Amino acid sequence: MPHTSAIREKALSLGFDAVGFALPTLAAEAKRGLSEYLARGYHGDMGWLADKADRRADPGVLWPEVRSVVVLGLNYGPADDPMALLSARGRGAISVYARNRDYHDILKSRVKTLARWIHETLDGEVKVFVDTAPVMEKPLAQAAGIGWQGKHTNLVSRAHGSWLFLAEVYTTLDLDPDSAESDHCGGCRRCLDVCPTRAFPAPYQLDARRCISYLTIEHKGHIAPEFRAAMGNRIYGCDDCLAVCPWNKFATPTSEAGFLPRAELSAPRLADLADLGDADFRRVFSGSPIKRIGRDRFVRNVLIAIGNSGDPGLAQVARARLADASPLVRAMAVWALSRLLGGASYSHLRDVHRPNEADEQVRAEWNAVEDRAATESVGIY
Repeated sequence: MPHTSAIREKALSLGFDAVGFALPTLAAEAKRGLSEYLARGYHGDMGWLADKADRRADPGVLWPEVRSVVVLGLNYGPADDPMALLSARGRGAISVYARNRDYHDILKSRVKTLARWIHETLDGEVKVFVDTAPVMEKPLAQAAGIGWQGKHTNLVSRAHGSWLFLAEVYTTLDLDPDSAESDHCGGCRRCLDVCPTRAFPAPYQLDARRCISYLTIEHKGHIAPEFRAAMGNRIYGCDDCLAVCPWNKFATPTSEAGFLPRAELSAPRLADLADLGDADFRRVFSGSPIKRIGRDRFVRNVLIAIGNSGDPGLAQVARARLADASPLVRAMAVWALSRLLGGASYSHLRDVHRPNEADEQVRAEWNAVEDRAATESVGIY
């Protein structure tokens, strides 16, 4: 159909790097995968995944008038290896996608422009979706020939590796669907083996409750002790499973200005980030997706990274947070200090601060080290 070619040409002219067309249906395997994912509780605190599961599993439930789906991809590939920063323990590692502007804003503006053009030029009704709606965008992208859902559950493209943002335009137009992309992972399992927290129970399955991206971004409470050391200096998201994908060798670095890393977010000093108050946090991360998690959760993550730094010089930074207004922050300040200080210095701080601590979970952090010291002859670590 001529409409298909016209839409593809227009989308590419707007700066999209991948364009595909799919019918508004999902394969039975995708629907079954969503049902099993939710039944196993792999979604953790992300209740919104379950709340609208019926719409997510069937585009026709989300919008009964839809006849075709235009799937769009925008390359955000990094110029450097994102894992190189993991050895700089005094610096914070922020996921590639969050080192500049919020991708929702960039994609939404561009997708709305395309959708308006489809409506005005081709007389099709349209609805636009960018990540936040109940859309199973990766199975739709695979159906549209843009890529396939790899063993790490993210989309992999032969042209762009694991570095594509996705968006969709639902339309009432009848458009020729593209051929679905097949799976090209083969016997490779690099993405599974590199995961620091073993978040993949099996290939093509992700237990978000163990995923560092989930823990540092979606999880609102205290991060379980079993995951903290494995987090290293990852303070917002985790790129490991994406970065090791062999298909990245065909990817090219993004030229999108809004995705190029801001200098202050490329390798920020943990000491500076831990001192951010709410106003400064909002200023530093204005326009960034990081702003959405709020200052307290972010500083929680930073303090875990400080505890993993192995640098006793950062103990003073953590100590300053013992009087923080947020229990989430105070608790991780305790944990960080338990990792950085010797027994006598840590015990002194515990004796000073624990009697005045009203929050049960913060007290539990103080007690955890004391309990460990009582049961292990090696003393406080």
